[in-house]
Amino acid sequence: MQANTQAAGDEQARLWNGPAGNAWVDAQQTLDRLFEPLEKLLVEATCATGATRVLDVGCGTGGTTLAIARKLGAGAECTGIDISQPMIAAARNRAGRDGISARFICANAQTQAFEPASFDGIVSRLGVMFFDDPVRAFANLLHAAKPGAALRFIAWRSAAENPFMTTAERAAAPLLPQLPPRQPGAPGQFAFADDQRVQAILEKSGWRHIDIQPVDLPCTLPEKELVGYLSRLGPVGIALLQADDETRARVIDTVRAAFEPYVHGDEVRLTAACWLAVARAPEKGHADA
Repeated sequence: MQANTQAAGDEQARLWNGPAGNAWVDAQQTLDRLFEPLEKLLVEATCATGATRVLDVGCGTGGTTLAIARKLGAGAECTGIDISQPMIAAARNRAGRDGISARFICANAQTQAFEPASFDGIVSRLGVMFFDDPVRAFANLLHAAKPGAALRFIAWRSAAENPFMTTAERAAAPLLPQLPPRQPGAPGQFAFADDQRVQAILEKSGWRHIDIQPVDLPCTLPEKELVGYLSRLGPVGIALLQADDETRARVIDTVRAAFEPYVHGDEVRLTAACWLAVARAPEKGHADA
């Protein structure tokens, strides 16, 4: 089992420090716009708690970290952590460009040696589904949390509930037979599809007062950005890096046609079917609180 989880962790590191990470950097503005409703939900809820030292897990290019830092103001300390060097570099550049005081760490939150009890808020927008040992990861985050601190994250529900997110690979499968099948429960986009599994992970890692609720958030992106989105991101985007020009053109035409039900004039519309999970670190001296 240890060898298997290590291999999964190495694969995630290769993915997010290679084509996937670079694609997310290139598509940063598109993705921030697409997932703005998720970000807004996290930012408003986190800032309403009075937290002043916030950790954003799997922060990517820093959109949520910077939004929280902007809303909390100069007295806050906001930190983003991600395994992807290109995305962390982009986040640091954004913070510097916008004059926002936020810190970004390129590291694995599962194993990072955080200062104990250093954060009074921990958040994540679609960033916690990639750990090879999620119980260990959330236990490490608990170690970094102050007593009573809130953990709040958004994760995808199932692939079946998010057809937009698998449209590209379903449409491209006949043309790209090498596309890897998704493994249920494996680190990746839909690893937290089962809320009972998420509940068990949080309980085993020591978090308390766990509440996991479904949220369905309407998201949009400009139609003019759809081809770039479908041809760069996800399994199809990675596969197209190795495809010849003819295959690439056929795949893009086929996949674009498959997205037509989501296109409404100059806008693409979808619903992000997610879990909103909230938990708290035990109060000091009350491990079972």
